[in-house]
Amino acid sequence: MSEALTLPAETRERAGKGASRALRREGRVPAVIYGGKEEPAPIHVEEKELMKQLMTGHFMNSIVMIEVGGKQIRVLPKDVAFHPVNDRPMHADFFRLSKDAKIEVAIPVVFINEEASPGLKKGGVLNVVRHELDLICVSDKIPDEIQIDVTGKEVGDSIHISEIALPDGSESAITDRDYTIATLVAPSALKKAEGEGGDEEAAEGAEGETPATEAEPDTDA
Repeated sequence: MSEALTLPAETRERAGKGASRALRREGRVPAVIYGGKEEPAPIHVEEKELMKQLMTGHFMNSIVMIEVGGKQIRVLPKDVAFHPVNDRPMHADFFRLSKDAKIEVAIPVVFINEEASPGLKKGGVLNVVRHELDLICVSDKIPDEIQIDVTGKEVGDSIHISEIALPDGSESAITDRDYTIATLVAPSALKKAEGEGGDEEAAEGAEGETPATEAEPDTDA
């Protein structure tokens, strides 16, 4: 699990579009802390510091200690909205955590021991259907990544979630099916699938999955 990050913040006295614009002109990013059976806490953070932590690559799956008003609040980043043109952060949402809280997170997968896969040695290609796994994790045991061993895998083999030994404190958020994470295919089969418009969504659609549509966040809350 990633080390907890620290993010200094200040209380946001005023809400609304005008106040949010004023903060952004000062190099600050409006944000809110919610959850934990407490009232939402409007705050603002320094844009440069937020960008620095976003660039670590694991910010969204890390526990963050927000320092505000002399106190530390333990949170998990839930969303950062960016400007559609200049990609500057416009608003951030943080979920307040208790130590034993369970939360749903998307954890990246990493494939290991590819040199020990006979199928890959023969020229097969690893066709990744899911680059992340939707897991429910204890908040202080969130893994950085899930390693998937492809030792012994042949062309035609599939890797399903049921094969993966998840770390202690983690379980799959999807429990109604044994979904595919990756397949080993021959290069010709992969080219044919791409020519027919096969992609990650098509592969998951074959399993009966329907992509969810998330509501666009209100960046001026």
